[in-house]
Amino acid sequence: MTIKAKSILVVLLATISLISSAQEKPEAPEIEYPISQYKPLILNISEDGSKYVRFLLWSQMWVEDFDINNGPGKNVRIRRARFLAYAQVSPRFLILTHFGLNNLNFSNADPIGNRATNDAFVNGPQIFLHDAWTEFRISNNDALYVGAGLHYWNGISRFTNASTLNFMTLDNYRQAWAQLGLSNQFGRHIGLYAKGALGKFQYSIALNDPIYYALGSADQEELAEGSITYSGRRVLGENSGNVVAGYAHYQFLDEESNKLPYKVGSYLGEKSVFNIGAGFFQHGDGTVKLENGEPVGQDVFHFAVDAFYDAPVGKGAINAYLVYYNFDYGEDYALGTTYGTGNSVYTQFGYLLPFTTNAGRLMPYAAFSAQNFEAYNNPGNLLQLGANWFIEGHNAKITLEYRSQLAPNSIDNAQRLNGLILQTHIFL
Repeated sequence: MTIKAKSILVVLLATISLISSAQEKPEAPEIEYPISQYKPLILNISEDGSKYVRFLLWSQMWVEDFDINNGPGKNVRIRRARFLAYAQVSPRFLILTHFGLNNLNFSNADPIGNRATNDAFVNGPQIFLHDAWTEFRISNNDALYVGAGLHYWNGISRFTNASTLNFMTLDNYRQAWAQLGLSNQFGRHIGLYAKGALGKFQYSIALNDPIYYALGSADQEELAEGSITYSGRRVLGENSGNVVAGYAHYQFLDEESNKLPYKVGSYLGEKSVFNIGAGFFQHGDGTVKLENGEPVGQDVFHFAVDAFYDAPVGKGAINAYLVYYNFDYGEDYALGTTYGTGNSVYTQFGYLLPFTTNAGRLMPYAAFSAQNFEAYNNPGNLLQLGANWFIEGHNAKITLEYRSQLAPNSIDNAQRLNGLILQTHIFL
């Protein structure tokens, strides 16, 4: 840990401790049509319910058809199969564990499910640890908590901390997870964090160790002259520095829970939420460029500003989100078309229709995003049009989405990739 990073964290925690104050949270507004009759899976371990263990299980199955424009074709995929449990062992202590599987399909499934193969093309996703952290409440209110472990308290935006249980669209905006696999393990860093609420202001900040083997990383002797890769920790060692990241937002209407980092995608009319937020990510000498045979570290710094609105309208509800990202991995950095130095904007809008039936409720939506990376001559964009059919709120829903994507590129007359995805989502 660098002296500068230590100083930032110490000053921030001291300031928060001095201005902490007790908060009173308003009740959520009543709605005429209950979104879900589901009751959480909770095991009380004290008579008053202050000590408990909560269990969450969810699965998302996709059927994809991207035959148009010579896409990847038809495919059935286990998008997510997860298990999460957290225990409030006392009013001050919390422990959380989360594991599961992502993106298993016919093309990457392992022959016997344990990676026991010499085939380089068969290395299927397996169950692994997503989160594991412990947390202690420092203040006598919600102003300051500290924790440590493999955690999901991320900068740089609301969507960088998104819950996978209640997206408004089919899935999260991929560029929001700007460091997935670069400095962290599947969106989670190993480190320390602090979080809390001061009135309607909520914040989190973290000091983390970057991973050694990042996506696209290489040893020094493997680097090509002029190339830039996310190899800071691998090539420069601890000189590459630690990761500092944070996100904060101000809540103009109803207050959201800050117990867990997983930000709700859509409340379906159960709350009136309007938040404006901002976040950052900093990793000194995170990437490396080979110049005249010598590795030169380059700082990684991202920031974002966003606005989130989700509220009932009559017997229906609307959801809207707008975010601007600025990514800086170093000059002309790019890894595929997912990561790149440049900027991006994303917006979404959905409307939960005001009528209900015994079979559920319908929420059509649209989303649009654009990416402009230095490494490519042409910017990219993605249009999403879809609808959620809520059988039992977010606990049981079916989503159909049409996607039309043009990835950032340097190709004349580049072709768009179009297709459909059907998802079934069950959450207990």
